[in-house]
Amino acid sequence: MEAPPTEPILTAKNLGFKRGERWIFRHLDFELQAGDFLALVGPSGVGKSTLLSCLCGFRKPAEGEVRIHLPGQASTSPQELRRYFGIIFQDLQLTAKADLLTNVLCGRLARYSCLRTLFGFPRAQRLEAYRLLCDLGVGRNPHKWASQMSGGEQQRVAIARTLFQQPKLYFADEPVFSLDSYYAGRVLGLLRQETDIPRKTAVCVLHNAEHIQRFADLALSLNPNDPSGYKICRIRPTETEAVK
Repeated sequence: MEAPPTEPILTAKNLGFKRGERWIFRHLDFELQAGDFLALVGPSGVGKSTLLSCLCGFRKPAEGEVRIHLPGQASTSPQELRRYFGIIFQDLQLTAKADLLTNVLCGRLARYSCLRTLFGFPRAQRLEAYRLLCDLGVGRNPHKWASQMSGGEQQRVAIARTLFQQPKLYFADEPVFSLDSYYAGRVLGLLRQETDIPRKTAVCVLHNAEHIQRFADLALSLNPNDPSGYKICRIRPTETEAVK
């Protein structure tokens, strides 16, 4: 007997966004299941970052809707569920005058009261944050200020902070744009691991064709000449397809 279909984690229905009088994309429909890694692909300026912002609730679409389905949560609004998201934007949003370890620990601030954070984080969590910095090659100087690090190092700190947050869904806008090939593969491998083992869902803006083929399950490509034109390709077979 086949298992009943599970409810999708993310649903985009008739999604559209316009800037001024110009539609960036329109009539977008797709669903993501737990464990899916979706790559948003296409040339610069086509609307990938805008779509990502609509999916995680930072931009309001001109038409259609995005619904997030998390176990135990009554709301399906991305705005109301944002604290369950791990979001990596291109501007990184690190605290420049705080050290690397503190920046990573900030990934879990939402779990604690202001009074609790005055006494610092438990030692076990500090060790966990430090291990993430080491995994991403920035653990040598955990007490250096973020402003003292290079752009690529800051990007890895931001990724460590997001992983430390332990979100339900990941949204990342070009998370490896300033990284060399080794660390790009390391970062995307960690995100892939998050979708494979805890069965979380990830949506990433990616440009490198090798990265897309190696790490993504699905690729969604927007058409720069037609706002209603888009294509979704499955790169990896589903578990059901894989065992046939």
